[in-house]
Amino acid sequence: MKEVTINDATLRQAAAGGMDDFVEAIVGAIRQTIGGELSADTLSELNNDQLTLLVWDTLHQEVMDGGFIQLIHNGYGPFVFKNPFAKAVKQLWGMRDLSKLIYDAHTLYAKYHEQIERDCTDEAFMALFEQFPEFDDMDDAFVEHEEEWTEQIARYIDEHLDRFATVTDKQTVKK
Repeated sequence: MKEVTINDATLRQAAAGGMDDFVEAIVGAIRQTIGGELSADTLSELNNDQLTLLVWDTLHQEVMDGGFIQLIHNGYGPFVFKNPFAKAVKQLWGMRDLSKLIYDAHTLYAKYHEQIERDCTDEAFMALFEQFPEFDDMDDAFVEHEEEWTEQIARYIDEHLDRFATVTDKQTVKK
Protein backbone atom coordinates (compact mmCIF):
# COMPACT_ATOMS: atom_id res chain seq x y z
CA MET A 1 0.00 0.00 0.00
CA LYS A 2 1.20 3.47 -0.82
CA GLU A 3 0.91 6.08 1.87
CA VAL A 4 -1.37 8.94 0.91
CA THR A 5 -0.36 12.20 2.54
CA ILE A 6 -1.99 15.60 2.71
CA ASN A 7 -0.63 18.78 4.24
CA ASP A 8 -2.50 19.93 7.34
CA ALA A 9 -2.82 23.51 6.06
CA THR A 10 -4.21 22.26 2.73
CA LEU A 11 -6.71 20.07 4.51
CA ARG A 12 -7.79 22.86 6.86
CA GLN A 13 -8.24 25.28 3.96
CA ALA A 14 -10.30 22.70 2.07
CA ALA A 15 -12.46 22.02 5.15
CA ALA A 16 -13.07 25.75 5.53
CA GLY A 17 -14.23 25.80 1.90
CA GLY A 18 -16.99 23.29 2.63
CA MET A 19 -17.74 19.62 2.22
CA ASP A 20 -17.13 19.53 -1.55
CA ASP A 21 -13.67 21.08 -1.18
CA PHE A 22 -12.85 18.78 1.74
CA VAL A 23 -13.79 15.62 -0.19
CA GLU A 24 -11.99 16.89 -3.31
CA ALA A 25 -8.81 17.56 -1.32
CA ILE A 26 -8.72 13.96 -0.10
CA VAL A 27 -9.55 12.63 -3.57
CA GLY A 28 -6.79 14.81 -5.01
CA ALA A 29 -4.25 13.48 -2.51
CA ILE A 30 -5.20 9.90 -3.37
CA ARG A 31 -5.02 10.53 -7.12
CA GLN A 32 -1.66 12.30 -6.74
CA THR A 33 -0.27 9.34 -4.79
CA ILE A 34 -1.15 6.94 -7.61
CA GLY A 35 0.11 9.32 -10.27
CA GLY A 36 -3.38 10.18 -11.48
CA GLU A 37 -3.71 6.80 -13.19
CA LEU A 38 -6.55 4.42 -12.44
CA SER A 39 -5.23 0.99 -13.37
CA ALA A 40 -5.21 -2.47 -11.83
CA ASP A 41 -1.69 -1.79 -10.54
CA THR A 42 -2.42 1.59 -8.98
CA LEU A 43 -5.77 0.52 -7.54
CA SER A 44 -4.09 -2.40 -5.77
CA GLU A 45 -1.96 0.19 -3.94
CA LEU A 46 -5.04 1.62 -2.19
CA ASN A 47 -7.06 0.45 0.77
CA ASN A 48 -10.80 -0.23 0.57
CA ASP A 49 -11.87 3.21 1.80
CA GLN A 50 -9.55 5.01 -0.62
CA LEU A 51 -10.79 2.90 -3.52
CA THR A 52 -14.43 3.41 -2.51
CA LEU A 53 -13.84 7.16 -2.45
CA LEU A 54 -12.35 7.09 -5.95
CA VAL A 55 -15.36 5.15 -7.21
CA TRP A 56 -17.65 7.75 -5.59
CA ASP A 57 -15.66 10.56 -7.22
CA THR A 58 -15.92 8.97 -10.66
CA LEU A 59 -19.61 8.22 -10.18
CA HIS A 60 -20.24 11.75 -8.93
CA GLN A 61 -18.40 13.45 -11.79
CA GLU A 62 -19.98 11.35 -14.52
CA VAL A 63 -23.57 11.29 -13.25
CA MET A 64 -23.62 15.00 -12.41
CA ASP A 65 -22.28 15.78 -15.88
CA GLY A 66 -24.29 13.38 -18.02
CA GLY A 67 -26.10 10.77 -15.96
CA PHE A 68 -25.64 7.05 -15.73
CA ILE A 69 -25.72 6.73 -19.51
CA GLN A 70 -22.62 8.92 -19.78
CA LEU A 71 -20.93 6.98 -16.97
CA ILE A 72 -21.54 3.70 -18.79
CA HIS A 73 -20.73 5.07 -22.26
CA ASN A 74 -17.42 6.45 -21.00
CA GLY A 75 -16.41 2.98 -19.82
CA TYR A 76 -16.80 3.42 -16.06
CA GLY A 77 -19.55 0.83 -15.65
CA PRO A 78 -17.24 -1.98 -14.52
CA PHE A 79 -15.42 0.36 -12.11
CA VAL A 80 -18.71 1.29 -10.41
CA PHE A 81 -20.86 -1.81 -10.84
CA LYS A 82 -18.34 -4.66 -10.79
CA ASN A 83 -16.55 -3.53 -7.64
CA PRO A 84 -18.03 -3.93 -4.17
CA PHE A 85 -18.80 -0.19 -4.12
CA ALA A 86 -22.53 -0.51 -3.35
CA LYS A 87 -21.81 -3.02 -0.58
CA ALA A 88 -19.07 -0.82 0.91
CA VAL A 89 -21.15 2.34 1.03
CA LYS A 90 -24.04 0.43 2.59
CA GLN A 91 -22.24 -1.72 5.13
CA LEU A 92 -19.22 0.40 5.99
CA TRP A 93 -20.30 3.96 5.27
CA GLY A 94 -23.97 3.56 6.27
CA MET A 95 -25.36 4.94 2.99
CA ARG A 96 -28.30 2.65 2.25
CA ASP A 97 -30.05 4.96 -0.25
CA LEU A 98 -26.94 5.38 -2.39
CA SER A 99 -26.33 1.64 -2.26
CA LYS A 100 -29.88 0.90 -3.40
CA LEU A 101 -29.55 3.33 -6.28
CA ILE A 102 -26.31 1.68 -7.39
CA TYR A 103 -27.86 -1.80 -7.22
CA ASP A 104 -30.85 -0.58 -9.25
CA ALA A 105 -28.58 1.08 -11.82
CA HIS A 106 -26.47 -2.10 -11.95
CA THR A 107 -29.55 -4.02 -13.09
CA LEU A 108 -29.97 -1.64 -16.02
CA TYR A 109 -26.22 -1.64 -16.66
CA ALA A 110 -26.27 -5.42 -16.99
CA LYS A 111 -29.20 -5.22 -19.37
CA TYR A 112 -28.03 -2.37 -21.63
CA HIS A 113 -24.31 -1.78 -21.22
CA GLU A 114 -23.27 -3.33 -24.54
CA GLN A 115 -25.54 -0.98 -26.48
CA ILE A 116 -24.56 2.07 -24.44
CA GLU A 117 -20.80 1.38 -24.54
CA ARG A 118 -20.61 1.24 -28.34
CA ASP A 119 -18.59 3.92 -30.09
CA CYS A 120 -20.90 6.42 -31.70
CA THR A 121 -21.27 9.95 -32.95
CA ASP A 122 -22.30 12.75 -30.60
CA GLU A 123 -25.75 12.66 -32.16
CA ALA A 124 -26.10 8.92 -31.56
CA PHE A 125 -24.83 9.40 -27.99
CA MET A 126 -27.51 12.02 -27.31
CA ALA A 127 -30.11 9.62 -28.73
CA LEU A 128 -29.16 7.10 -26.03
CA PHE A 129 -30.95 9.25 -23.46
CA GLU A 130 -34.22 8.85 -25.38
CA GLN A 131 -33.53 5.19 -26.09
CA PHE A 132 -33.02 4.32 -22.40
CA PRO A 133 -35.39 6.51 -20.37
CA GLU A 134 -35.21 4.00 -17.49
CA PHE A 135 -32.11 5.85 -16.32
CA ASP A 136 -33.93 9.21 -15.99
CA ASP A 137 -35.37 8.53 -12.53
CA MET A 138 -32.00 7.28 -11.32
CA ASP A 139 -30.25 10.38 -12.64
CA ASP A 140 -32.85 12.55 -10.92
CA ALA A 141 -32.50 10.65 -7.65
CA PHE A 142 -28.73 11.03 -7.73
CA VAL A 143 -28.93 14.77 -8.33
CA GLU A 144 -31.62 15.15 -5.68
CA HIS A 145 -29.51 13.38 -3.02
CA GLU A 146 -26.03 14.45 -4.17
CA GLU A 147 -25.56 17.14 -1.53
CA GLU A 148 -26.78 14.86 1.27
CA TRP A 149 -24.50 12.04 0.11
CA THR A 150 -21.50 14.33 -0.26
CA GLU A 151 -22.10 15.54 3.29
CA GLN A 152 -22.28 11.94 4.57
CA ILE A 153 -19.06 11.08 2.75
CA ALA A 154 -17.29 14.17 4.10
CA ARG A 155 -18.40 13.24 7.62
CA TYR A 156 -17.23 9.64 7.16
CA ILE A 157 -13.83 10.82 5.89
CA ASP A 158 -13.50 13.26 8.79
CA GLU A 159 -14.37 10.56 11.34
CA HIS A 160 -11.99 8.03 9.74
CA LEU A 161 -9.33 10.32 8.28
CA ASP A 162 -6.51 7.86 9.01
CA ARG A 163 -8.09 5.40 6.56
CA PHE A 164 -7.75 7.93 3.76
CA ALA A 165 -4.54 9.86 4.34
CA THR A 166 -1.81 10.79 6.75
CA VAL A 167 -1.94 14.47 7.61
CA THR A 168 1.51 16.01 7.55
CA ASP A 169 3.00 19.19 8.87
CA LYS A 170 6.43 20.52 8.00
CA GLN A 171 7.87 19.49 11.39
CA THR A 172 5.70 16.52 12.38
CA VAL A 173 3.55 13.77 11.01
CA LYS A 174 0.10 13.29 12.54
CA LYS A 175 -2.06 10.24 12.23
